[in-house]
Amino acid sequence: MTTRILSGKVISEAIKAEIAEQVEALNANSGVKPCLAAVRVGSDPASEIYVGNKVKAAAELGITSEHHHLSEETSQDELLSLIADLNKRDEVDGILVQLPLPPQIDERLILESIDPAKDVDGFHPENVGKLSLGYQSLAPCTPAGVIEILKRSDIAVSGKHAVVVGRSNIVGKPLSMLLLRENATVTVCHSRTANLPEITRQADILVAAIGRAGYIRGEHIKEGSTVIDVGINKAETATFAHELFASEDLEKRLKAIETRGFTLVGDVNPKEAIEKAANFTPVPGGVGLLTVAMLMKNTVEAAMARRTLVKK
Repeated sequence: MTTRILSGKVISEAIKAEIAEQVEALNANSGVKPCLAAVRVGSDPASEIYVGNKVKAAAELGITSEHHHLSEETSQDELLSLIADLNKRDEVDGILVQLPLPPQIDERLILESIDPAKDVDGFHPENVGKLSLGYQSLAPCTPAGVIEILKRSDIAVSGKHAVVVGRSNIVGKPLSMLLLRENATVTVCHSRTANLPEITRQADILVAAIGRAGYIRGEHIKEGSTVIDVGINKAETATFAHELFASEDLEKRLKAIETRGFTLVGDVNPKEAIEKAANFTPVPGGVGLLTVAMLMKNTVEAAMARRTLVKK
């Protein structure tokens, strides 16, 4: 059996092209130009890259963006004040606060202070509640990206058994709700699930979002299933790389470890997954590329909903 590799790049580029057309039409027909405000506190290198990628993507698609970079010493009240200002500004359609935040700031309080109509990350309790009830809402970007991969790859979801390994508020829980919306039968597993391989081998669609490098192996995978790898981890030794990668990919991975000290890997052992899965998302190059695209999509949808250009 030949495993089909589901390219996140191809799908994300298709979504971005659709968004660019939508933004152009919105501006031409209604004078609306969506605006995304990104807030970053401190100097975390990963956060700097993530926010930079989001601001760059917005510019490419014709979306106005603002980058509010605050110092590591910023107080909780100062951050709340900024968010209150962004909430009031009518031209701002989307607000994202890049996590993690410094220890003096309560992340939950900050996320709950964002206007739900501008919550393009989909983390506000109001949007989470709407999602769980099956209402239209701004959904978290990574889970929404998983659904797009399945749909645009013509992988049937309705009536299928989907197993999600991971119960985080960012991926596992919202993804289970989105899969239910698509009429899948959903099982959610986690680090304390007993007899995990017995459950995951029942999955027509297996989603790994547990945060452990190479944790899902061949014994977890049903022959002919679809395996979606949401994990982003680091493999830092040649020994581990040999466990995870087949010969055609191994040399490149070993070189990455030698030159920069690591290679990015997911929660699935790819060498074993491609021996059993019919469809598989790689890391990198899979789900991760959809996250920014879905953030842009949420920003446009928020802009339209706030101006009643679409039904809420």
